[in-house]
Amino acid sequence: MNINISKLISRHATYRPDHLAVVFEDDRCTYRQFNRNVNRLANALRGSGIKKGDHIATLLPNCLELLEIYWAVAKIGAVVIPLSTLLLGRGLKSLLVDADTKTVITYSGFVPTLEAIRPELKNIAPDRFLVTDSCDLANYQSYQALKNSAGDSEPAEVEIDDDHPYNLIYSSGTTGAPKGIIHTHLIRSMYCALFASTFRMTPESVTLHTGSIIFNGAFVMLLPTFFVGATYILQKQFDAEAFIETVEKEKVTHVIMVPSQIVAILNSPSFAPEKLHSLEAICSVGAPLHKEHKDELIKHLPDRCYELYGLTEGFATILDKNDFMEKTGSVGVPQPMHELKIVDDKGRELPPGEIGEIIGRCPVMMPGYYKRPNLTEETIKDGWLFTGDMGYVDEEGFLFLVDRKKDMIISGGVNVYPKDIEEVVVQHPAVREAAVFGIPSEKWGETPVAAVTLKAAKVHSAELKTWINEHVGAKFQRVSEVVILNDFPRNIAGKILKRVIREDFLADLRMSA
Repeated sequence: MNINISKLISRHATYRPDHLAVVFEDDRCTYRQFNRNVNRLANALRGSGIKKGDHIATLLPNCLELLEIYWAVAKIGAVVIPLSTLLLGRGLKSLLVDADTKTVITYSGFVPTLEAIRPELKNIAPDRFLVTDSCDLANYQSYQALKNSAGDSEPAEVEIDDDHPYNLIYSSGTTGAPKGIIHTHLIRSMYCALFASTFRMTPESVTLHTGSIIFNGAFVMLLPTFFVGATYILQKQFDAEAFIETVEKEKVTHVIMVPSQIVAILNSPSFAPEKLHSLEAICSVGAPLHKEHKDELIKHLPDRCYELYGLTEGFATILDKNDFMEKTGSVGVPQPMHELKIVDDKGRELPPGEIGEIIGRCPVMMPGYYKRPNLTEETIKDGWLFTGDMGYVDEEGFLFLVDRKKDMIISGGVNVYPKDIEEVVVQHPAVREAAVFGIPSEKWGETPVAAVTLKAAKVHSAELKTWINEHVGAKFQRVSEVVILNDFPRNIAGKILKRVIREDFLADLRMSA
């Protein structure tokens, strides 16, 4: 028997057809209704010439159509490549070409961006561009018309092996050029089962997702929700007030958010713990949640917090809600069937308490980067995924993150970890978020700089610098500069683009020199 996700929606349409499946804005679909919509799209795509293994790229915001595409592609054995609507010009063209895209599905608002590079997309046939929300755009097929032209019966079954690709997720680019990460049907099936168990999901669960569903962290809750046949509420974009209102109204049980969203909710004028009482699982993902914010979350919403550390390439640890109080600084332990080691630069395993590179292996590990065998060999060695992250385990095997290997600052020959400084910076009552990075220094080789965003309270950068340097634990952690920003640059997943902040800061230094 092949293990794949192609029949999940059909199953629920058969055995619990009237259960609420999907909510998006004014649309509320039962599993029967959602399955019919998915079937129409699957049949329409196949009728238009899409074959098993063909690559379909999406350039869409959160919408009902994107959810339909995810499940229609699964039924016909095509491969979906969800891409960011923040992409422009050369970067967009590069990914569409690299992914061997056969079909593009977008919306009218993105058409001008796509049109600027369309003549260069020689690998995509002229009739392979679909638009979801307009029927009168020249050179674009109507998604809705195509879907409506097909029947809603189950599409003819296609043989899908365990190792058949389901999607390509391009890395966020927070640490360098994006890479296509292959996820097979077996990997996504393991996401379903492992995360449903981890977050204690049931068919009666209600998941709310307010971030973009094109990044891999979204699949951590999306897939297990549909695996158990629960309800999935999708919002167009994150808004703290709308989040709080929806949780209260819909009795939401499960959410997954990046730290900046958690911080925004805690600081919202609408925040009140009783409004979020229905929540059973609040999972932080995408970047470390600083202790200051963890403590605040625990204080108001105890016994429901999880933290996930993981890579799109395929490895995860979970700090369970039952360990959250005792192991607040940890990101937990490996999931079942996952293995973890801390190794030195020569690949030798280190004992508890010693900092080294985090490596892991597990059944959700990617088979490789798309068309990048050399890069795959650099990342996966002897079956182990080398994460590029630094950390240590305690005597009980709980993992503690130190920082990304690439973000580590070497100042005066000493390893300085930005996360340690950030933990101090966010304790200042005026600071909302912090990002610490290194810049070149003639005296020390590198020196730390802190970028911050502020709450309503105001503070001068010089005053904040003095406060930070009085509170850090060592002289080598003292920052040389503090820069105050209105907001941080972020990718579509909400992750802070520290590399961009650093580049902008250095550019400003060069201009002022």
